[in-house]
Amino acid sequence: MKKLLAGEKNRTKKNATEKMTPPMLMGRKQKKWMGLYMTLVLIATVGATTVFAAGDPLSVINNLSTFIFSLIRAIGLILLGFGVVQVGLSLKSHDPSQRANGFLTLAGGVIITFAKEILDLIMA
Repeated sequence: MKKLLAGEKNRTKKNATEKMTPPMLMGRKQKKWMGLYMTLVLIATVGATTVFAAGDPLSVINNLSTFIFSLIRAIGLILLGFGVVQVGLSLKSHDPSQRANGFLTLAGGVIITFAKEILDLIMA
């Protein structure tokens, strides 16, 4: 290897400042989202507490089942109302395909509305 004189620079090595990339600065919006994220993580870790179930676990399952079936009943009632509107509009416009779709929606709404009762009849 070639020896360097005392005042000569090593030309194979780059200057240390050329290798460094400037740090990326966060904007105002990014700082806000980062603060929100850090707050949510802090709440999730510090605010976590142990919860013990009290009472009969089957009653909790029955309450959940009742809640889910009430949501399904609400969706069925919405479909039932939409089917009635479709049938009414089809009778006004004399459109047989819209009438068929209205009756299908009406039948589906009735089935979904009374899904729990139908399942209870099947299970009994």
